[in-house]
Amino acid sequence: MAEVQTSVKTKPKPVAAVATEAKFEMPKFEMPKFEMPKFEIPTMEVPPAFREAAEKGIAQAKDNYEKMKSAAEQATDVLEETYATASKGCSSYGLKVIETARANSNAAFDLFGELLGAKSYSEVVEKTTAYMRSQFDTVTAQTKELAEHAQKVATETAEPIKASVSSFGKAA
Repeated sequence: MAEVQTSVKTKPKPVAAVATEAKFEMPKFEMPKFEMPKFEIPTMEVPPAFREAAEKGIAQAKDNYEKMKSAAEQATDVLEETYATASKGCSSYGLKVIETARANSNAAFDLFGELLGAKSYSEVVEKTTAYMRSQFDTVTAQTKELAEHAQKVATETAEPIKASVSSFGKAA
């Protein structure tokens, strides 16, 4: 079959006639031009007392700026040291937690291996009870060790801040 193409031609819509003349004309205004008055500043010598006071103020401002800059640098150093200590402490704590979890997992797998070789129900109960007793003691010791390590990390982390605050109090 042959396809028939039909094209629809649309007529362009008539554009509204643009008014070339405005119905009324706006008056044209110019901005007024003002001249700035010229004031002459008299030359005047600053008395030596004022000059001396200004120089003292500038010197004091420079000294204060240097002190603030030094204090900010010290605070930055303390924060960097604190962050480094906290980072090391947290990673060592995380390693201890992983070590603890590995030890507990190995103990559990050992128990399951023993339970698979058990010949009777009473042997299963006996091995499970012994495991639970030893795990209770082990977990208690592990918890105590983790708490001591966390306390040590917290103390080491807070020490630089404590020393900085006490030295700042003495300097002031």
